[in-house]
Amino acid sequence: MVTSTEIATRPGFTVRPFATREEMAIAAAGDIAACLRELLSTKRQVRMVFASAPSQAEMLAELSRQPGIDWSRVTAFHMDEYIGLRLDHPAAFGGWLSRHFLERVPLGARHLMEPGNDPEASSQRYARLLAEAPIDIVCLGIGVNGHIAFNDPPVADFADPLDVKVVTLDETCRRQQVDEGCFARIDLVPRRAMTMTIPRLLAAGRLFAVVPGALKRDAARRTLEGPIETACPASILRTHENCTLYLDKDSDPNG
Repeated sequence: MVTSTEIATRPGFTVRPFATREEMAIAAAGDIAACLRELLSTKRQVRMVFASAPSQAEMLAELSRQPGIDWSRVTAFHMDEYIGLRLDHPAAFGGWLSRHFLERVPLGARHLMEPGNDPEASSQRYARLLAEAPIDIVCLGIGVNGHIAFNDPPVADFADPLDVKVVTLDETCRRQQVDEGCFARIDLVPRRAMTMTIPRLLAAGRLFAVVPGALKRDAARRTLEGPIETACPASILRTHENCTLYLDKDSDPNG
């Protein structure tokens, strides 16, 4: 497992701080929409990956209202899903993403993770779907422990040989799900999940990381200022050639 890297921050890593969560969401949605329009002007199809989390709700609502996007030429994926949770459970990520975004725009196709009774086989199937063509855009968040997707520090690997894998969630990650209102108690939060791996996320052409809220301030600080290491998986975003990090006044460590 690769736990750290000497790769320096690249010029393509940009930070955009905003005074309010609403301003952050509007700006991020506008940037994503502009990127989509540009890609659709030269490509027949665009493939996107979306995070499913309360931190993304305002941005996704704004994105669904953006004009001039031919959503019929966009294929959507989502980046992680709980194992052992009914797909119709209110906290299931596929259902959350569908309610907050996928059902609001006329997408050409969407592929949701369904772990089922054999999550390892489901991970392999999902990896094959992802591999059919390049991923153009990833819209992601950052967890309280610095995770991206469900790549928590204990399982994060900057040179992961897999594209999708089964992981065990750490306690900080599970507690975050309660603190954000997704579950009433920590014992209700599943202990395992499917997730896209870090190299698979970073293989996308364009990353947009939307990170609001005071709970994320320390993770944002470590992402921006700490060593690039799996103790804060999001620190690897600094090595991407085209990544924008959006912060509001509560999450901005310099705010």
